[in-house]
This record gives sequence, C-alpha cells and structure tokens, in this order.
Amino acid sequence: MTSSWRATVLTLFPEMFPGPLGVSLAGKALASGVWTLEARDIRDSATDRHRSVDDTPAGGGPGMVLRADVLAAAIDAAHVSPDRPRLLMSPRGRPLTQARVRELATGPGPLIVCGRFEGVDQRVIEARQLEELSIGDYVLSGGEIAAIALIDACVRLLPGVMGKAESASEESFSESLLEYPQYTRPQAFEGQPIPEILISGDHAKVASWRRAESEALTRARRPDLWVTYESAPKGTTKE
Repeated sequence: MTSSWRATVLTLFPEMFPGPLGVSLAGKALASGVWTLEARDIRDSATDRHRSVDDTPAGGGPGMVLRADVLAAAIDAAHVSPDRPRLLMSPRGRPLTQARVRELATGPGPLIVCGRFEGVDQRVIEARQLEELSIGDYVLSGGEIAAIALIDACVRLLPGVMGKAESASEESFSESLLEYPQYTRPQAFEGQPIPEILISGDHAKVASWRRAESEALTRARRPDLWVTYESAPKGTTKE
C-alpha cells in the first residue's frame, strides 16, 4: 500500500518513537503503510565534536536554549516539501483543536519540531516559519509526548484506520460538544441499570437523549466550548 500521509519528527530523543504510535490503531496503520514515520536526531546537525545543540540564554537566566543554526540545519536536512506544515510543539503555542487535527490529517503530513530545555531560539522559529502548537496549559520536559499526541490524533482520522467512519463524527469536539455517556453490558452494574431509553430500540429518542446529554456535559464542564457551540449559525458544522 502506498502511504500518502507522513510524519517527520525532529527530536533529541529519536528512540522515543514510534513508542505508543507503534501499537493499537496507529501501530496497525503504520505497519500496513497507511502512514509513515521518520524520527530524525537534531544532534546529527551539530558541527562540533561534542554534538552540541544548545547554549545559555541571551540576557541571562536559567537553563539552556536550542541553537538557531543547529535546528535550522536539522530542518533543512529533512528536505520537507513546501506544502507540508512545519510545527513546533510549545506550551506558548495556539491550543491544538480537533478542527486543526482534521486539517493536518487531510494534508500530506507535518514536520514536527520537539523543543527541549528552556525553548528554541526565536530566530529559527521565524526563519523557518514554524507554527507553534500546544496540547494544554502545562509544561512537559520536551515536545516528544506532545508530538505523539498530535500524530495519534491525526492518524486515527486517516481513511481506513478507524473501524467505522461514523465513529469520528460522534466523538467529543466534533461539533464543539463533549461526547455523551457510553454504556454496555452488563445491563445492571452494582445496582445501576443502563438508561432505559438506550435499550428502547427507538433510534430517534436515543439520538435526542445523546444530544441532550452532550449539551448538558459541555455546558457544565466546558463553558468555552458551549459558547462556540451556541454561537455557530444554524445548519453549519460547529467547531
């Protein structure tokens, strides 16, 4: 099978890949050629015998910063085509949304830079036009875990990866709503039964119940998403 979606990762720890991406849905799709993964070591672009990639921050302060020249050389050496997004996983980036994931999944696949230390020299971010993305308002030791999360979110949307095409359309964030509660056997668990409506066989009532539950959960837990959902024009897909 010819792969059309590719993830190229620039990291100081290429041994972290594929990691979780090598098992379950993503792993099966990787093995069957639905997508490909290339993890490239940033240190391969260092020029000194110590393979140095970082230096002290200009202006002083704690920690180290990834050098612009080394990282730029690593990006250039990857030889990614201009139509592939260039991403930098960063806690100061724009929040990664399901809408952005869908955009990335329908393209040729991104080049992803995994930051480390105190960050990346701003000049290489600008010179190589890196789009900064964040997976949440917290700080990780590096961008590798964030890159794995982003790739997994994209791969599961690729054609043929998920068992049912409609699965993705009913998940959390598909319409700026959180997903409704799910139930399965046994019919009674520790005295709690499955809601009667879900075993009624009335598909219209089930759909109405699920929509109401999704709206209630979103309103209670994610008021930011609720505002987006409420403000979307009728008859359009809400993101």
